Amino acid sequence: MEYTKRMEDEHKRQNQRISELEKAFEENHKLLISVEKLALNMENMQKEQQVQGRRLEVQGEEIEELKSRDGEKWRKVTGYVFASVVGVIIGFLFKQIGM
Repeated sequence: MEYTKRMEDEHKRQNQRISELEKAFEENHKLLISVEKLALNMENMQKEQQVQGRRLEVQGEEIEELKSRDGEKWRKVTGYVFASVVGVIIGFLFKQIGM
């Protein structure tokens, strides 16, 4: 009788330990799934950052192109104005000397 009681108690302890191990395993499994999702999200974020970085590079290049284009137009306009002023002065001088 004493032996049977000890065996039943031992079975209860073993069953309780198995139950606790199953719970711990389940929690570890949930944690593993969460870490896997987190890693996947971080990978997607990294890819998106790379795409955005490329977009910023392209936009920067476009801005520089627009800046240089505006500067080029301004130089052309000032060149035309200068040429016109020189032309008017030369025309005035030729008129003064009778040509």
